[in-house]
Amino acid sequence: MAAELHVELVAADRSVWSGEATLVVARTTSGDIGVMPGHQPLLGVLESGPVTMRTSDGGTVVAAVHGGFISFADNKLSLLAEIAELSDEIDVQRAERALERAKSEADASAERRADARLRAVAAR
Repeated sequence: MAAELHVELVAADRSVWSGEATLVVARTTSGDIGVMPGHQPLLGVLESGPVTMRTSDGGTVVAAVHGGFISFADNKLSLLAEIAELSDEIDVQRAERALERAKSEADASAERRADARLRAVAAR
């Protein structure tokens, strides 16, 4: 079994992160999933939430992902997201304001996106 897997996190408008990882944790419609080298092939639908990637050099990369797909085969993991932001790109105050606005407007979709951003920042 290989000690790492190749990860590509791609949003509709850009490549967000690419590199080698030992573990990736993401939220799917079936629940949270952890993918390590040698995992069985999979295809799933991503839910809004943080994606945590433990890099081969011992670091951690966290991104907020909003919808999309996860695919794994031959030690290559692809995360194809509608929207994805690395945690260090997220403006916390703006995300907090967006969460409050979404709650006051009862916009569940916007609330999930803002919550995912804040959880990604908290996880870094």
